[in-house]
Amino acid sequence: MIEKITAVSKGMNTTGKSHDHTVVIDEPANMGGTDDGANPLATLLISLAGCENAIANFVAKEIDFDLQGIDFEINGDIDPKGMMGDKSVRPYFQKITVNAKVQTSESEDRIKELQEIVDSRCPIYTTMVAADVEMVPNWEKA
Repeated sequence: MIEKITAVSKGMNTTGKSHDHTVVIDEPANMGGTDDGANPLATLLISLAGCENAIANFVAKEIDFDLQGIDFEINGDIDPKGMMGDKSVRPYFQKITVNAKVQTSESEDRIKELQEIVDSRCPIYTTMVAADVEMVPNWEKA
């Protein structure tokens, strides 16, 4: 499988297309953008939530888990000096915390089981792990 997108950029604004879908990524006005979309780092965190949700739905069917929905709050810690050119600071997230409130009739043990399987199979989560980003999953019953 190959995932392919196209993108056109003007200034800080990038409009990407995937199949029949359009995503706008931008920076706020105070960073030189037009604020027409979320910034690239926020977009990555939103993608992580979407990926975790998709994999959770696949896994829930496989393990007969009553998954009714998940609400995510994801925080990414980054030192901006890295992306501003300081070579002593890595230019990507140091730590990402995934807070997930799972709507389910299942027990906390089953939620932990779901979370562990999802984290091991989510391509975006595992990419962050491979990049040595500290990942902190906090999944609990809503």
